[in-house]
Amino acid sequence: MKITFLGTSDAIPTPERNHTSILLNFKDENILVDCGEGTQRQIYTARISPAKLTRLLITHWHGDHVLGIPGLLQTLGFSEYTGTLKVYGPSRTREFFSYLLKLFNSTYVQKIKMDIQEVRTGKIIDEKEFFVSAERLKHYNCFGYRFEEKERRRIDLDYIKKLGITPGPILKKLQNGEDIVWKGKKVSAKKATFVVKGKVVSFIFDTGYCKEAITLAKDADIVIAESTYLNEHAQFAKERDHLTAEQAGKIAKEAGARKLFLIHLSRRYFGKEEQVLKEAKKVFPNTFLAKDLMSIEL
Repeated sequence: MKITFLGTSDAIPTPERNHTSILLNFKDENILVDCGEGTQRQIYTARISPAKLTRLLITHWHGDHVLGIPGLLQTLGFSEYTGTLKVYGPSRTREFFSYLLKLFNSTYVQKIKMDIQEVRTGKIIDEKEFFVSAERLKHYNCFGYRFEEKERRRIDLDYIKKLGITPGPILKKLQNGEDIVWKGKKVSAKKATFVVKGKVVSFIFDTGYCKEAITLAKDADIVIAESTYLNEHAQFAKERDHLTAEQAGKIAKEAGARKLFLIHLSRRYFGKEEQVLKEAKKVFPNTFLAKDLMSIEL
């Protein structure tokens, strides 16, 4: 699993930070979370093929999170995108997409296959190896998302070796949780295998402090959270339903998360980003400052 930070600024970009967009790669899935202005250029700069995108998760329809969609669609059209782009977003997402397609009336864009779904709280994607759930956050018609790899059963090779079991289809049965019979003796799947917990990544973008954010971050390996303001501007955060860096740290701490990455930094702190990091680390020490084009692997 790999996460690439394509944009980490708030509503106004800086010379070093583009508008919000994060790409999560998991095997054959390339899931884009939000698509701020300039995202298509960031994708190319990161040497990622846009033709490999599989899904787009939209948190909400504020400009700094979606203005890159028309350009991305045009790029997909020019790239002869052959897949079906699965799009997930809050209410009115279908309506807004219809406006975009009418406004940017290009034969290249029109031929792109899309499956648009308007999400509600709960599980919104359920595949063989992962699922994605959504929670409504404290911001205008905004959702946060939680990507969760499903648990998988692994063979205890030392145990199998002691029993003299050779590799083959019989091991597949054990991995599927089925007991087997080997040389006349029953072999318990429970003893011959162990369960590996799946990785969890939480995306908590624009929001005021709320319990739903903690739910998204619960026991997550990685929490990617907005931290638009410092404490000195806490009143702005409250009025505009955004988080301070300290609140982002508090969410990660209360949720029992492992790591926190801060994004959506206000332009007002350009050149002073370390202050944002410092405030969050006071509450949650395992906090990091995300930067554009930075990648992390799980």
